[in-house]
Amino acid sequence: MSADAPAPGRALAAVGIALGASLFFTLTYVLNRAAADQATHWTWIAALRYLITLPLMLPLMPFQGGVRPVLRAIAAHPWPWLRCSVLGFGLFYCTLSYAAASGPSWLVAGTFQFTVIAGMLCAPLLYRDERRRIPRAGLAVAAVIFAGVLLMQFGHASGALDAAGWIALACLLVAAFSFPLGNRMLLLHLEDTGEALNAAQRVFGMTLASQPLWILLAIHAWTTQGPPTASQIWLCAAVALFAGVIAMVLFFQATGMVRRQPLALGAVEAMQASEVVFAMLLGVLLLGEDRPQGMALAGAALVVLGIIAFAWVVARPAAGSDRATRVLRTDRGA
Repeated sequence: MSADAPAPGRALAAVGIALGASLFFTLTYVLNRAAADQATHWTWIAALRYLITLPLMLPLMPFQGGVRPVLRAIAAHPWPWLRCSVLGFGLFYCTLSYAAASGPSWLVAGTFQFTVIAGMLCAPLLYRDERRRIPRAGLAVAAVIFAGVLLMQFGHASGALDAAGWIALACLLVAAFSFPLGNRMLLLHLEDTGEALNAAQRVFGMTLASQPLWILLAIHAWTTQGPPTASQIWLCAAVALFAGVIAMVLFFQATGMVRRQPLALGAVEAMQASEVVFAMLLGVLLLGEDRPQGMALAGAALVVLGIIAFAWVVARPAAGSDRATRVLRTDRGA
């Protein structure tokens, strides 16, 4: 859409694009669940996604600032990039992949949505300026979303989690925190060095810097689990394409279109709540999963409402400066 488009029409288009991005992001949970149903070990689910994402991103990079600035930044400071990438991509996706077999797609998707506010909760650990403050409204929303997550988990488990259920919940919460933590640590590093990289370049750089981990994980998977089947590779490749490339491009486009319109930006980021709904629909239609009922359904609704409320908190003019608002925002469009 042209820069001359009216603000309301541009905002509506951005929301529509963000909704499409959420649909493609949702395929992560659905296709990972499908791979787990085919007895794909979590090590292959994790390693294949990022090994395949790297070459898929290469054709996009000339339109996203190029590869050379990323290579220069990594060469100048390899250890910060490796540390942030292993945390933000490695730990995040390993724990998310491990939990893929723990329950239906909507349960994994709904629990992982805690990542929307996890970045805000990490702020006191990362920042030494005004960005370390957590607004009271943000804490209230975090409590609502976490309550929704617990309702979903206990509702699905008929009121009592077994040991495997607690492990899966812990893995999803680790994934929810490690993703924004690694991303924000990298942003702070770039802030200190003065290196200007856009979101797509940072994603490409972290994908590249994390390759040693994925290669080692693939070697381990090959020696302990054997090679993956062709269908398992295709499922992981679909996750890499749909979630790692298409969804990323769409979400960056949507947030970029309304980056100076706080209310519209909040609406765009609230579209992440639709991932829970999409996961329910796609899981039932494509995988034959049971629909959430009772307590689990109430928990899913609470998570959705919490994300929408958080988007409103971010959109308020009272949120403060652009710098303070960015601390609250989701890391997908950082």
